[in-house]
Amino acid sequence: MNFLGHIYLAGNDESLIIGNFIADFVKGKAYRKYPKDIQHGIQMHRQIDHFTDNHASFLKSNRRLFTKYRHYAGVITDIFFDHYLAKNWGEYHHTPLNEFAAQFYSLVYENYDDLPERVQYMFYYMRTHNWLYNYQYLDGISRTLQGLSRRTAFDSGMERAIEDLRQDYSWHEGNFKTFFRDIKSEFRPVTSQS
Repeated sequence: MNFLGHIYLAGNDESLIIGNFIADFVKGKAYRKYPKDIQHGIQMHRQIDHFTDNHASFLKSNRRLFTKYRHYAGVITDIFFDHYLAKNWGEYHHTPLNEFAAQFYSLVYENYDDLPERVQYMFYYMRTHNWLYNYQYLDGISRTLQGLSRRTAFDSGMERAIEDLRQDYSWHEGNFKTFFRDIKSEFRPVTSQS
């Protein structure tokens, strides 16, 4: 899962949301410098990643992309799955996606000074371009993949993965739906409609 999936699974708990959001930027035991509630969010993020990386449906999508994108295939699959979550948002959450995103951005802004510096930098772009809301659109996913590709040390080709999404759209969506049913059952977000 990428940002939207992690935030969704954190439910209504603001500390879990912040911890899930910053976790990729907090390495190793550095999470211990944060308050306990945020530590729980960071640990939850890591548990979600472990569950995701070992789920059969995620691995099916990942394998299809691996030949072209190698170790970036998992990142691309995460982005694809956030797209399907955003596109089908009304099936999973009672708050409209635009409101959910605005509430999240407000929460992060309230905690801005406590964020790692790299998260502060990234958050500016995330909020300005409303990433969470725009994940539902193929253009939004294309921009996300282009941005990730620009930040890789060598030519990852991630910007071309939008064509793989278009080509195998229903197939990846089927994998997402099976995966998301299972991860919701595992983590039971308190805000879901199910």
